[in-house]
Amino acid sequence: MDDDEMMRQEQADEQMINDAFARLRTDYMNSRHRKKVDLITKAFNFARQAHKGVRRLSGEPYIMHPIAVAQIVCSDIGLGSTSICSALLHDVVEDTEYTVEDIENMFGPKIAQIVDGLTKISGGIFGEQASAQAENFKKLLLTMSEDIRVILIKIADRLHNMRTLESQPANKQYKIAGETLYLYAPLAHRLGLYKIKSELENLSFRFEHPEEYAAIEKKLEATKVSRHQSFDEFTKPIEEALQRMGVDYEIRERIKTPYSIWCKMQNKHVAFEEIYDILAVRIIFTPKQREQEVNECFDIYVALTRIYKSHPDRIRDWVNHPKANGYQALHVTLMSHQGHWIEVQIRSDRMDDIAEQGLAAHWKYKALPQNVGEEAETDNGESETSELNQWLRTIKEILDDPQPDAMDFLDAIKLNLFSSEIFVFTPKGDIKTMPANSTVLDFAFSIHTFLGSHCIGAKVNHKLVPLSHHLKSGDQIEILASKTQQVKPAWINFVTTAKAKAKVQAFVRRGQREMQKKGEEQLNQWLAKNGFEPKQSVIDQLIKFHEVSRRETFFQYLGEKRIILGDKDSDELKGKRKGDGGWRKYVPFVKAKKDSDNAQAQNQQKPQVPDKIDRKKPIYITEENIGTFIFPTCCHPIPGDDALGYIDNQKHIEIHRRQCSVADRLKASYGNRILDVKWDMHKQMFFDATIQLAGIDRRGLVNDVTRVISNQLSVDIRRLTFTTQDGIFEGSIDLRVHDRDDVKSIIDSLKEVDDLKEIHQII
Repeated sequence: MDDDEMMRQEQADEQMINDAFARLRTDYMNSRHRKKVDLITKAFNFARQAHKGVRRLSGEPYIMHPIAVAQIVCSDIGLGSTSICSALLHDVVEDTEYTVEDIENMFGPKIAQIVDGLTKISGGIFGEQASAQAENFKKLLLTMSEDIRVILIKIADRLHNMRTLESQPANKQYKIAGETLYLYAPLAHRLGLYKIKSELENLSFRFEHPEEYAAIEKKLEATKVSRHQSFDEFTKPIEEALQRMGVDYEIRERIKTPYSIWCKMQNKHVAFEEIYDILAVRIIFTPKQREQEVNECFDIYVALTRIYKSHPDRIRDWVNHPKANGYQALHVTLMSHQGHWIEVQIRSDRMDDIAEQGLAAHWKYKALPQNVGEEAETDNGESETSELNQWLRTIKEILDDPQPDAMDFLDAIKLNLFSSEIFVFTPKGDIKTMPANSTVLDFAFSIHTFLGSHCIGAKVNHKLVPLSHHLKSGDQIEILASKTQQVKPAWINFVTTAKAKAKVQAFVRRGQREMQKKGEEQLNQWLAKNGFEPKQSVIDQLIKFHEVSRRETFFQYLGEKRIILGDKDSDELKGKRKGDGGWRKYVPFVKAKKDSDNAQAQNQQKPQVPDKIDRKKPIYITEENIGTFIFPTCCHPIPGDDALGYIDNQKHIEIHRRQCSVADRLKASYGNRILDVKWDMHKQMFFDATIQLAGIDRRGLVNDVTRVISNQLSVDIRRLTFTTQDGIFEGSIDLRVHDRDDVKSIIDSLKEVDDLKEIHQII
């Protein structure tokens, strides 16, 4: 590039930067917040100078990223000057020589605190289970518990990073998209940022499964005309009714997002064409009197039911019982004249603002607590934020309880980001919001830790039920407790809320620590009695002899008498025994663990990943090298699946499907170990696959199915299972296939068989 080109590039960059900031400033001036333009301009100039000369991978000047984040914070979330300044400055401490103290001196302690919360940390808090992602997320949440704005800015930061993810290598795309889907989209949902949540989900889906995303987009485009026609036909009588009522309204067409459609296709095992709720209708009205908006919601609902039949089991009253994130609307599902169920959402303009902007929308109607923003008026706002404050307290409790494992910590947080809720009642009639699928024990812990830890059962609707009983909306619960009751490790198997899990795990770990201490004392006594010094090398030799992975586990097994030291251990330490695996006296379930230990031993023989592997380049799986990879049983990847690699603690590469639940946790916890994986297979090897069938039973149906698979397609059937009842049959077929394309071909061929109504792959 010659000097003239460089000058033109610099001028173009300057113009782009100035235009972007001018837009931000204009949008801020049009907001309801106090106009601190000088402070925002000062933050912009400071950040611009700090990032001068630096470019993003996309090629644009780096300062464009902080401006874009500030724009989202201002326009999409509706925050004010403190948040906008923090967004402009959020990468300064991390990427330049400036410190948090410099930010505090120039912009005050509040902005400095938020910027510090958004700055990644170095060093580990999870020891051997170190995870930079978990450490930084924990720091973020610690700051969030003091000031909610830090997480709102982080969500804006993540949204812009997702919008510009194209420039990142594939392994980084999987890491960032996976973490976004696992943590940040649920966070956005929990804070009521539905619009941002949907965009985060769609962008994650697009980068992790580009072919499926493109296919759904193409089908949505192809069906657009017929959808518009259905919308017009369905809403015409509704509009006439609303006009007769004198309602000031707007009707919008709401289309299911590609990600939501894909999730339904995966969960229900159906094709795009079999999803009938892609279209929904949203009625947004401005109430004649604000205090009458709830009544007007139900007036509109009554008018709709005079036009169309409503589904009796699909009425959702989020108006009288708002979701924990503040969402309010009345949902009703109506049968159209074309014979399709269509969901209608009835909202006031206020409810719609809250649904789109979440927390910040409350400022138009009532203020939030001071920690959400200095821009709010000083009103208590307790009714709008009591659920939020309760959630923040739960997050604080999780943070206060030390989590030894990064993935356990992130799981505990994710569990608390529930999206489906039920409403239950205390014995006095007070209403309480709980996550769907909550148990009696979850409810007890939500009331008080003492009540949870001493819970022995409950009366639900005056009927005695066990701790594991799942609650339903409308249940009235009376917890039964006993001082003699103690927390049991088995409780972890049926509690579902983050608080309950965290408390049970804390009690269990406390018991484990006591057992470890007891076991360590027993070991020292045994070593002294048999003339051995309590050296680390001696203890390590015993740990290896008993095939236990960690010292803490070895001490615990000793304390619980799962391992009993004896003469064989003494012989091993004296070198008298050679390689028979040692003598162990375990309780039965420890013996059962040997299968997984053997599998681990086999995995030890796999070649290790070199330290200097280029993680930006894809790894190719071929017929020649497939034996060098580990294929866990969690998701059963086969050629043709969207896959990724994960470098485990032994430096072996595990292969997972990208939508695997285990892979989701790995992407969110250990994203720096994720690799891009491509299949380079040539239909020479066979893999297991299972297809499920259902249909109308008739003579010869099984023969037709087997003929299509074996004769027409020459595919090996390993096992066939069919059951029939009342004229309906269900079955599964285990096959040997080359790749996922084979499975698709088989399913397409089976669709031609008469009386087969449902066909889908399981794995």
